Amino acid sequence: MTDFNPSVSVLPAPLGGTLVRRVWQPGRDFDPAELLDRPTLALSERALADLEMLATGAYSPLAGFVGEADYLSIIERLRLADGTPWSLPITLPVSAEDAARLSGRVVLTHAGLPVGTLDVTERYPARKALEAREVYRTEDAAHPGVAALYAQGDVNLAGPVTLFEVPRGAFPAQHRTPAEVREVIEARGWRSTVAFQTRNPIHRAHEYLHKVALELVDGLLLHPLVGQTKGDDVPADVRMEAYETLLGHYYPAERTLLSVYPAAMRYAGPREAIVHALSRRNYGATHFIVGRDHAGVGSYYGTYDAQEIFSAFTAEELGIRILKFEHTFYCRSCHQMVSPRTCPHDSGHHLVLSGTRVREKLRAGEALPPEFTRPQVAEVLRRGYQGA
Repeated sequence: MTDFNPSVSVLPAPLGGTLVRRVWQPGRDFDPAELLDRPTLALSERALADLEMLATGAYSPLAGFVGEADYLSIIERLRLADGTPWSLPITLPVSAEDAARLSGRVVLTHAGLPVGTLDVTERYPARKALEAREVYRTEDAAHPGVAALYAQGDVNLAGPVTLFEVPRGAFPAQHRTPAEVREVIEARGWRSTVAFQTRNPIHRAHEYLHKVALELVDGLLLHPLVGQTKGDDVPADVRMEAYETLLGHYYPAERTLLSVYPAAMRYAGPREAIVHALSRRNYGATHFIVGRDHAGVGSYYGTYDAQEIFSAFTAEELGIRILKFEHTFYCRSCHQMVSPRTCPHDSGHHLVLSGTRVREKLRAGEALPPEFTRPQVAEVLRRGYQGA
């Protein structure tokens, strides 16, 4: 084994080879005074999140909202037109009226304030039915991702973007760009990093996955999604307090990094799992955990579909190693966290709580069992739901 040399990066190359950086810099980019007479377009919460992910390089090699050739190739082939793996079309849908009035450099706004620009290079029709069938595997409007798709405009605008300023949001201390996460990983000397995506509070089954992975790698990037989610998901501020509490009591500080992932959820299951993995490569992770029903919702996807879809790519194409875990749970007879691979007992011995049941217990002020979640985390969740 060779000694670690901090001057030589061991982080994976970003997808496409270069980390995209399209955050405005004075003296390098255009003069804001040039924008005074330009048309404007108000962004939704999801479009704002996409703008940040594009501009900071989280979605490298994408440098803007995708054009028609990439759009169709992503939907039909799980790849950009040039063959690069990519599974979700990152589009900017607008009404036909807006599409007709927008050209050249467009100022993007949110909550009435300018947040960036789009240089329009294409306008093309959104194929909503095709996108729903292929990306979400359903045309059912009860699916939250499909519902959002149907509610969007019928024309997609494409072109490179510029973000004026990284919106650090409600969690500025944990809101790091891909370049900043990479800097932390390199400063700590981690030669391998496993990333974990979550939009829910961490329970003992998640903790088990983290610690099994930490036996294999140097560091854990706990990377919770804090963009737009469903209304019944646990609010981001409650989740963040739960993460900090858990890490403070049960994880080695020198081997863990809590940093937010500002993307919005699409609930696209297997398709979303691919982008979650590829974007974590851009953040500098060498490994990515995919458990049961990753990014799923309802019963639209098979339990392990999000693991099986990675077989569409070679290891070299992905550039990040996928750690596939089966369903884990507490076994009352084994007296520990287990999975079907390690436990000989039937389901009658297992403690498994659905997200719905957990929310019901919290709303009722009931205690969560310590076999399911750590007591300190349960208290954070209880206060969050009780408003205490």
